[in-house]
This record gives sequence, C-alpha cells and structure tokens, in this order.
Amino acid sequence: MESEQEEQELPAKDIEAMCLSKAEEFRLLGYEYVTAADIWDCVSRNYAKEGTPPLHRVVNDIYSLKVTTYMNYLTISAYKGLK
Repeated sequence: MESEQEEQELPAKDIEAMCLSKAEEFRLLGYEYVTAADIWDCVSRNYAKEGTPPLHRVVNDIYSLKVTTYMNYLTISAYKGLK
C-alpha cells in the first residue's frame, strides 16, 4: 500500500505530464513559447479562491483548455503586471 506522500506525488507528476502534453499541442498550433508551467498557471488561477478541486476536474481543465482562453489569460496577466 502506498504512503500518503507517494499518493500526493503521483498526481503532481501526472499533472505535469498533462500540462506538457497541452503545451506541446499549443506549440503544434504555432504558439512556440508555451510551457507546461504557463499551462498550469492559467488552469490553476481559479484554484486559489476555491482550493484545489478533485483530480477529475483538474484533468478536464487542462485537456479542455482552449488557445483563446490561454491568450485571454496572458492578456489580462499583462495588464495586471503578473507576467
């Protein structure tokens, strides 16, 4: 049986892999400078208020992220001075 620490680490690795996959998808669409960290920052911006949601929602949020949503996030971040 896995310890609690191992269970917490596994999703983090999986989440990173999903973000890498999404960043690669965006790069294939011509957005060359997108990183996994950028994807996670965009997806997780709402989690600060409500806390981290269940894993299935995180997975959905990553894989359903659209380029337009990501670009809106970058634009708003630039106006706010976050990036």
